[in-house]
Amino acid sequence: MRPTAPLMLLAATVVAAGTLTACGSGSGSDTGTVKVAFIKDTNGKVTVRDDYVRLVARQFEKDHPGKKVRLIPIQASENDYYTKIQQMMRSPRTAPDVVYEDTFLVNSDITAGLLRPLDQYLRTWDDWRQFQPAAKAAAKGQDGRTYGVPDGTDTRGLWFNKKIFKKAGLPADWRPRTWDEVLDAARTVKRKVPGVIPLNVFTGKGAGEAAVMQGFEMLLYGTGEHQLYDPGAKKWVTGTRGFRDSLTFLDTVYKERLGPDVSDALSPNIQTNVAAELLPEEKLAIDLDGSWLGQQWQKTGGGNPWPEWSATLGQAPFPTQHGAPPGKVSLAGGWTWSVPRKAQQPDLAWKLIETFQSKPNALEWCVRGAQIAVRKDVAADPRYRTSVPGIGFFTGLVGISRYRPALPEYPRVAAAIGEAMEAVTADDASPDKAAADYDTTLKSLVGGRTVAKP
Repeated sequence: MRPTAPLMLLAATVVAAGTLTACGSGSGSDTGTVKVAFIKDTNGKVTVRDDYVRLVARQFEKDHPGKKVRLIPIQASENDYYTKIQQMMRSPRTAPDVVYEDTFLVNSDITAGLLRPLDQYLRTWDDWRQFQPAAKAAAKGQDGRTYGVPDGTDTRGLWFNKKIFKKAGLPADWRPRTWDEVLDAARTVKRKVPGVIPLNVFTGKGAGEAAVMQGFEMLLYGTGEHQLYDPGAKKWVTGTRGFRDSLTFLDTVYKERLGPDVSDALSPNIQTNVAAELLPEEKLAIDLDGSWLGQQWQKTGGGNPWPEWSATLGQAPFPTQHGAPPGKVSLAGGWTWSVPRKAQQPDLAWKLIETFQSKPNALEWCVRGAQIAVRKDVAADPRYRTSVPGIGFFTGLVGISRYRPALPEYPRVAAAIGEAMEAVTADDASPDKAAADYDTTLKSLVGGRTVAKP
């Protein structure tokens, strides 16, 4: 179905890290147009989000005669996307009216004065009552105000190829109880199924938050409480054995050649390579990854149709280091629709966000995007509950999922963790040396607000 009014596609792709696409010379004059910036998959064949945004934009234009939606899809790695939207939001000339924000950036962007609070709109929006408290908190600033409407959440666990496991003599219902059992399974694959990459754990600076959150922090949060930040002391933590042990796990993966080649592992394209090639081509046995992967292999919009994936891949929780309760680890994240402080059409922007997050459209996104619902009415909908194979498994991890510190300095801390991971993966530093360097860097990043723990 064609749109009733033509959508304006401002930028099909933005690739170079230093390149910005202007939003028009007289952005304040076009009062009938709302501009929306969002991340586009680096695999150009994957159009799940693009298709969904267009669907909602067409609906918005139909429901608001005379109004237009200008799309600004930004094709870039996550780190480059974050940089681009922050640069765009600094000027009224380039700021979009609606921006797709990773929740881990919300507080730093609030501190930088880039986002507009939405409380005046939320107070009269009945649908807000449907959102889970944890989802609401993800978009809340330290000032108590809310700066975004979440469109879903996600969890993390182990994906494994049951065909490769069968060749290796490993069980189809694999449930590792410790880190050692994960490594032992990878070693078995290496020994019995040559030519296959045994294990992928995202690492280094190139993969950005994919490495820090679903690589390192999935390890760190399984070593004990408050290994990254101590909320009681309100200080960042240094010197922990858990931090060193997490780096040692990565060191083992790459020293024993259980993971991808180091050059591939440190590439900004590693996420795309895993989803588009290594998993569907059955070249990877175990992948520590997110709940959304299934969207990559859908027939429509997935870019890499793989009808057999649900029968080929199994899922297992990632274990705590030594099996300590609760025995498994997951981190939850997500994205929000936000309004930049320098948006020219904030009221129109809010109406578009309302359209994005109506119950029917929120359900549509969760189904298309393999998202975990944050609206209670969507979570209860039969269409959602049967939408994607494995959705029940990953939804079941929500209860034990942890969250990154929602603090303005977190993105800088995360970058320092990525540097420590990269140093170990590239064999430029031992785990102990990389951890010590991180501790030194951390103190300067957070103004000395650190506490040492064993």
